[in-house]
Amino acid sequence: MSGPTPNGSLSSTAGIDQWVAQAKAKAERYQELRAQAGQVSVVESSADGLVTVTIDAGGNVTDLRITDRVRELSGAEVAAEVLLTMRRAQAKLPEKLAEVMAATIGDADSGTQQTIVGNYRARFPDPEPDDTPPPARPAQPRDDDDFGGESVMSEA
Repeated sequence: MSGPTPNGSLSSTAGIDQWVAQAKAKAERYQELRAQAGQVSVVESSADGLVTVTIDAGGNVTDLRITDRVRELSGAEVAAEVLLTMRRAQAKLPEKLAEVMAATIGDADSGTQQTIVGNYRARFPDPEPDDTPPPARPAQPRDDDDFGGESVMSEA
């Protein structure tokens, strides 16, 4: 009973077999998507190269590198640079995920693609322009001679 019926359509057994095969193929594509999406990471560096952040598919920081030039900045400036660089990396996740989805499931399920990528865009938006840290200030010479800014040669 797996042949065509008198009206030319597939019998119910053949239709179910076809539906099961399609479901299996779709499940395999989604398993591949899951595996590929789990491997997604983004590396982003600050404009001056002071900070480099690597994030995973969940937006979590997996690596953080800061150059020794950090000594020239205040703690607040370093923190702002790290956060901005991290946000810029996270904002790249939706497009990276869209690429993985296109390669694994294609256009077969564009509604799911749009939903997932949209959720990532909502979770990881582009940084606001006012998130830009202030420009790095020039290094100040260190005065660590413990003489209170006065020369030891001056008279009291």
